[in-house]
This record gives sequence, structure tokens and C-alpha cells, in this order.
Amino acid sequence: MHKAELTWETIDWNALDRLRGAFLSGTGTSGVYWQARSDLASYDLTFAQRIAWKWEAVLTELQARGWTPPTGTVLDWGCGSGVASRCVLRAFGPETFSALRLFDRSSLAMEFAAERALAAFPKLPVQTGDPAGERGGLLVVSHVLNELPEAGREALMEVLRRADAVLWVEPGTHADSRALVAMRERLRDEFSVIAPCTHQETCGLLAAGNERHWCHNFATPPPGVMADSDWVRFAQRMGIDLRSLPYTFLVLERKGLRTAEERFSGWARVVGAPRVYKGFTKLFSCEASGVRDLTLQKRDAPELFKRLKHEEPVLLVKGDVVGERLEAIEATLP
Repeated sequence: MHKAELTWETIDWNALDRLRGAFLSGTGTSGVYWQARSDLASYDLTFAQRIAWKWEAVLTELQARGWTPPTGTVLDWGCGSGVASRCVLRAFGPETFSALRLFDRSSLAMEFAAERALAAFPKLPVQTGDPAGERGGLLVVSHVLNELPEAGREALMEVLRRADAVLWVEPGTHADSRALVAMRERLRDEFSVIAPCTHQETCGLLAAGNERHWCHNFATPPPGVMADSDWVRFAQRMGIDLRSLPYTFLVLERKGLRTAEERFSGWARVVGAPRVYKGFTKLFSCEASGVRDLTLQKRDAPELFKRLKHEEPVLLVKGDVVGERLEAIEATLP
């Protein structure tokens, strides 16, 4: 029997209030968020869309870098409403993959995510449940680190080590970013780092003196969201700034799986948001030699400076560095 689609008129605001309280208090780590299908439907229309905007920023960058995942099964681990894997399938095409497996500690979440995936991709086989030692394929992980105790992180590490490739997005907080960097370091011997890094070295943020910094960027909400009365009401009730979408992410591919193409070797990754001043901008950059602040003068790259002034994101930069000044710049933007 077809279930009626939830709309802004039929949304369960009480469920959203309860979910928001659980997110803020961290009580979700000791139990299960989802009490009814309406919880998941209300979440999928609201909070999950904000996660989707972050995923779209990551996937757009990967496409700009020319990376595509290996074929095989997609495993959405800790799937929730399944928004992350749906974003991945839309970006790369469901025909790229042989099947989708959804896993969550909540059977209600797996059922809901499978229903949504089948509606969006009716020709793709969809399975649910524990992957139980399955190897290979693409592992999708989204917004789980702050909910996992140490034992849970170790269980996830076992799943990570069985994958061919990993797409992982987390909130752009200092704690979540640092936790993701720690996972990166543990996996570097087995996997090539595809993004956000442009190198395979130890993360420069781990060097002494960089403790206050963290790896993050900002996604842009879709046009019109700020003027949409439903989204404005949601933001006001939940105490959320719709413009603020910080995220941190990690993309890995098993070493030796395919011939690697070092397209961005020697480039620097821009971390956070550029700080634009009159006549120059500061870019906090990460490269093989470490992290540092670079200064870009307006006269050296007037068109790029203009775009940065209008808060358009810049992802990767390359040029000659004289002292802390970046000259002869190339840039990759989404």
C-alpha cells in the first residue's frame, strides 16, 4: 500500500523538537532516535536535506577533481533516512553500482531508507541489514562520529578496512574534524587519500601549534531557501542558521585498486573560509609540507579576488609562494 508523502503542511513538529533535543544533548548515543515512521519522514524533509546540501558540495568537488567510485555494492552504514546514499547514487548514477545495502541499528530506519531508495532507483537491488564481513564496494558514512563510543568506532574501523573506497561526511565542528583526521591517519597505510587532501602525508593539523585549527569547509544552501517561508519557520523553531553549513569529509580508495592519477599533486587545499580584506585575502592552506596562512593580493588575481569577495568558495590553489604571498595563482572552484 502506497504511503502518502509527508509535506510541510503535515510535518510532525513535535517529532522534530524531540529529535533536535536528542541531537543537542547527545542522548541519541544511548538509544534509538526513531520512534515512528513519521519521525523519519519529518527528519528526511528537513534536517536530512541540510545534510544533503553538504553531500552535494562534496560530490560536486569530487566530480570537479575527476574522481569516480569503483563499481560494486554501495553500503550506507548508519543510514538513518538514507539521504547520503541517495545523494551518491544520484551523483554517479545508479547504473554504476550493482546494489545498495542499508545498515542502521534501527530496523525502522532501514525500512524507511529502503523504501525511499526503491522509489528513487527502482531498478537497483536494495538490501538491508548487517553487512556481516562483506568485502569490497563503496562505503558511505554520514554524521555518525559524535554518536559512536570507542567500541562503536572500532566496529566501524573493521567495516572501513573491508571497503574498496570510502565516502565520509561529518559536521564541520572542531571535535568531529579532529576525530575524522584521526581515522585518516589510521587508514593511510591501506588507502590513498583522494580528498580533501592533495597529498598522502601526515595531516599538517597534527603538528604542534595547530591544535586550534580544524579541517572544514562550508556548503551553500540551494537558491531560494532563505526566502522560503517553510524553511524560515523550520529554522526559527529549531534555532538553526540556514546559511551555516560547515562540514568535514574524507574520501579514500584502497591502494592498488586502480591506477592512480595525481592530478592535483603540488596543489594546496583551502581550509575553512577565505578571510577577505581590502586589497587582499588570507587563505589557510594545507599541502604536503603542512598547513599555513597564505596571502593573495587583489592585483595578483583580480577575478579570483572578486569571486572570493562575493563569498564564492575556492577549493584548491596552486602558485608560486614568496614568503607568505601566493603569486601566479591557479584555482579550482566548484
